[in-house]
Amino acid sequence: MLNRREFLKTAAMTGGFGLSGTVNALGSRHQDTAGFFGVHSFIESHPDAVFIMKTNVDVKTNSPAKLSAGLDFARSVFIPKTEEDGGVPITHNIGIKPNLTERGKWQKEGYTFEGTMGIVTDPIFVEGVIEGMKELGLSGSQFYIREVNGVSDDKAPYLTSNDPTYDPECRFYAVCERTGAEIRNFPKINSVSADDVVWRDIPEGVWFKKIPYFWPLNSNDSFLLNIAKFKTHGMGVTLCLKNLQGTNINPYQRHCGNPGESVNLQSSRTTDIQANYTRHKADGIPRWSVGSSMESWVTRCLDNNSVTKPQLHIVEGVYGRDGAGFTYGPDPNGLATDYMTNIIIFGKNPVYTDIIGHWLAGHEPGNFGLFHIAIERGLATELNPMNIPVYEWNEDGSVTLTPLTDFERTPLLTNYLKLDGEDYYHLVDEPFDYPAPAAVGEAQRPNAFVLNQNYPNPFNPYTSIEYRIPVNGNTHLEIYNSSGQLIDVLVSGYKSAGSHMAVWNTANHSSGIYFYRFRFGGLTETKKMTLLK
Repeated sequence: MLNRREFLKTAAMTGGFGLSGTVNALGSRHQDTAGFFGVHSFIESHPDAVFIMKTNVDVKTNSPAKLSAGLDFARSVFIPKTEEDGGVPITHNIGIKPNLTERGKWQKEGYTFEGTMGIVTDPIFVEGVIEGMKELGLSGSQFYIREVNGVSDDKAPYLTSNDPTYDPECRFYAVCERTGAEIRNFPKINSVSADDVVWRDIPEGVWFKKIPYFWPLNSNDSFLLNIAKFKTHGMGVTLCLKNLQGTNINPYQRHCGNPGESVNLQSSRTTDIQANYTRHKADGIPRWSVGSSMESWVTRCLDNNSVTKPQLHIVEGVYGRDGAGFTYGPDPNGLATDYMTNIIIFGKNPVYTDIIGHWLAGHEPGNFGLFHIAIERGLATELNPMNIPVYEWNEDGSVTLTPLTDFERTPLLTNYLKLDGEDYYHLVDEPFDYPAPAAVGEAQRPNAFVLNQNYPNPFNPYTSIEYRIPVNGNTHLEIYNSSGQLIDVLVSGYKSAGSHMAVWNTANHSSGIYFYRFRFGGLTETKKMTLLK
């Protein structure tokens, strides 16, 4: 078996990682899509849901396992589509915004490469995502990694090759060299080329009138992925909403401190934020009495998110980090710790994705003013994590509605919102009294199951079948050939009320007409599908 460095060396010699890996997508990677692709239709049809995919990486330095996790994720989540199904042209640019804080300054102070890994979104996972998406027909040159707060020293070898933790192959520059992607950070707005800027008006902005973005991020012909890191920071658990801060060109990205810019800002911003802070404090937003600085950064963050619309928000949690966001943390030596959390959290709505991420990090989301104000500004309607639909994205490509409490929590301590008497690093976890959910009228409740047509159809070799059941109960989904013979059982067992998705792998079956039969609560429905090889 190859060790990690032998694997990396072999991959570099062959021009990239994992190009011969087995595809286990939810839809065929080889469908005739007329040049369109997109996020899986189940995710698109459940925009208020959050999905959790478990990974299986033993240690954070296991690059082959992290690459496999990225490949598996991309191959199942991004699929060929048609224009009629909402697919985007295969010619679109792909913008990727990872959490990419510069690490070199910490390494110059004596920290090891391995000790700084958890500061950023894992580069090898991102490499797997890129390579998986390239299988759809995209070229490496269509991928653009952008980050205002890092990149420049990512290439610099602050550690020497005789340091056992030195690993230049695991830097974003090396990932781009292998995949063909482009990586850049930009100078300040007064020295950047106009062609490199995408300006967006902020119609409901409290702080900003306009924000400049790194091209192609937020451009009309781009497909943006927000790939945050599962970690804490001086601003709490900094997941998807805050990660997009780094899409703004300097100095507009300074959401957390003095922005150093007065152009394109609302004239009444200071007085409006102070008035909002006073009102929110009086309304009882938890811990808002700690100081008014939270109101400022939350305002700028939500101004930005109001006009930034990634196709998918992703939290890479192959391993998660506690502490102040960099190398400082709560361990006995004052350092941050990385934990093998082995989860990928994703969804269409960044507020809901972050609420679930906060809960999984051991925090009580209701105690964070960020979410209260996001609801106030119309970016979400739900605060209670238990009321957000959570699905497990299974290894076989199926999707199962799953109670949030079934997932393991990993307490990640932060230095944010410290109250008197608390440790410097703590959990923001006191109970929050959520309002009771509105009652659902009988007319709104489905009184029978719903069985959707499989997608794609025709298909080869995978197709997905979504079904919805009104109450908990035993559920059966079976596959029959044209002769009426039972050839496969996709679902047989007890399922929770709600939507689910099964996947049929037809690797061992020939072209032809097939039928799938669904049974629930004494009712049965059958639909036809076509396999074309």
